[in-house]
Amino acid sequence: MSVYKYREYSVLMSLYYKEKPEYLKKAIESIQAQLFPTDNFVLVCDGPLNPELDAVIAAKQQEMGDVLNVVRIAKNGGLGNALNQGIKHCKNELVARMDSDDIAYSDRCKKQIDVFNMHPEVSICSGIVEEFTTNPEVVDTRRVLPETNDEIVKFAKKRNPFNHPCVMYKKSAVEDVGSYQDFYLLEDYYLWLRMLMAGYQGYNIQDPLLHMRAGSEMYIRRAGLKYARTQVRLFKFMRDKGFIGKGQYIKSCVIRSGSALAPNGLRKFMFEKVLRK
Repeated sequence: MSVYKYREYSVLMSLYYKEKPEYLKKAIESIQAQLFPTDNFVLVCDGPLNPELDAVIAAKQQEMGDVLNVVRIAKNGGLGNALNQGIKHCKNELVARMDSDDIAYSDRCKKQIDVFNMHPEVSICSGIVEEFTTNPEVVDTRRVLPETNDEIVKFAKKRNPFNHPCVMYKKSAVEDVGSYQDFYLLEDYYLWLRMLMAGYQGYNIQDPLLHMRAGSEMYIRRAGLKYARTQVRLFKFMRDKGFIGKGQYIKSCVIRSGSALAPNGLRKFMFEKVLRK
């Protein structure tokens, strides 16, 4: 009999028409190469795609058979909505998030499953991501997060405490707090906060689990008045729930709004030299 309480897991990926077919192919293949293979890969197509992406999906469907469950949404509704639709199709309690342009280490999911088996109190687990621009072997920067739940809760008062592209979580815990909800570019951070406030515990593996594509587009997305406002809204939520005090609220609003409204080059510098430290 297996010593693993958890062994099966689902993979949840969202895809939209702007993704590059070669990136999608590599992302899926990094999951196919896992030491613990998945039996349930849920790929949510957020709106109509294009022939090149559909061709990659068709080829992978032929390779993976029933393991690949393609869920198509008629109209693009954003990441949070796509993941909410997709999680309903995840048949296992453990769900591994995966972005359509990243590359997972082959032992990523095994390491995370080991955590859930050794620490049954844990409901959210991520690890280190290594950001790259063109070559995954050339690391631009690493996002290292605190390991234990107490450290994670403290860190969450200032910054996102989990690396969403390599998170694995318990489906039941996510659904218990209302799953993903609309929160412009911060759907994951908002979800983690609600889970931590509800008493669910987290853990961050202190090993790299994922090669994450960064590049200039990532920094451009985290810019502008709309993004500044959504960050202020998030910290207001923390303040109103008593998760942070007034002083931390003001400090965080100033720092994060300043980053969002800074020129792209300066914001990239802040991410790489300050926020990724």
